Amino acid sequence: MLKAGAAQLIVLHHLAFYGPMSDHVQPMWPALIDWLGDSARIAVQVFLVIGGFLAAKSLAPGGLPGLNACASPLQAIQRRYIKLAPPFIAATLIAALANALASSAMSHDSISAPATFGQLSAHALLLHGVLGYESLSAGAWYVAIDFQLYALTALALWTAGRVAGQRPLAWLVPDMVAAGVALSLLYFNLDAGWDNWAPYFFGSYGLGMLAWWASDPRRRNGAVIALMLLLVVPVWLALALEFRSRIELALAVACVLFLCGRNATVLHGRAWTAVNMLGRISYAVFLIHFPVSLLVNTAFVTWAPLAPEWQALGMLTAWAASLVAGAAFHRWVELPLGRVVQSLAGKAPVRSVSV
Repeated sequence: MLKAGAAQLIVLHHLAFYGPMSDHVQPMWPALIDWLGDSARIAVQVFLVIGGFLAAKSLAPGGLPGLNACASPLQAIQRRYIKLAPPFIAATLIAALANALASSAMSHDSISAPATFGQLSAHALLLHGVLGYESLSAGAWYVAIDFQLYALTALALWTAGRVAGQRPLAWLVPDMVAAGVALSLLYFNLDAGWDNWAPYFFGSYGLGMLAWWASDPRRRNGAVIALMLLLVVPVWLALALEFRSRIELALAVACVLFLCGRNATVLHGRAWTAVNMLGRISYAVFLIHFPVSLLVNTAFVTWAPLAPEWQALGMLTAWAASLVAGAAFHRWVELPLGRVVQSLAGKAPVRSVSV
């Protein structure tokens, strides 16, 4: 449900922020468009916290030093790249084509310049942000950051395993993560110059990891309380230093995951079926919605009246088209491409990417 809701807000945020349809709708609904174009972007914190939660589940489910079921951090990093990159590369190529088509019909600052080989190569390596290349699609930065965060986590867990050796240092990893959360929130996250690097976002990611370990039903009450203090105290200090709504939201999501993140209850009904489906395709929607929205923008500002009502209909059309395209991309690109790449890499195929 968290992933499904956050994905919708991200789509609507980009529709409102990039325009040009939203430029014509803004006079009719100024408060809504302004909120979607600005505040709704913090929904990405949901994905950051969930990413940390699932990384802890995958790499260190018990919170112990070392990597779970991985011979080396390079193996874990390679596995993550294989999951993230192939559908991202496919979506990037679609975005480059969409930008080219849009630029032939209209002029707007949401359209990127023609893609270069270096730019496409940097995207394929998930290094476009750190190398200073313009993103070809809204949200492309997140995929690169998710990969950085996972790689940083794998290296930290492996290092902790080397330090611990055969000693049962059960609190070494949670303490390391809590220290990383504090350093991120109290220093890196206050400097926008770090926003192309993992430390800027590790505060939210680390909260998700701590939430996974705190929600372990095998832990005694005292250990759970200690973990929750490790989770809450750095956030409290960070918000006291400088209030940030995005960090407040990250803490709220971590608390929700702590309370019910391992709940195995299956909720039935059409509404929950739809929510589960939206959650499964959230990564595909995240990848494909910008080129779809760009093409719908182009169509409506070129051939439809520029009246706010017509352009509002265009925004709704772009939202719906993004969901349909996301479902199609998930079924016919993300999953088959993942199986092919996993097979070539000699790994067992995975069902989908949890982002």
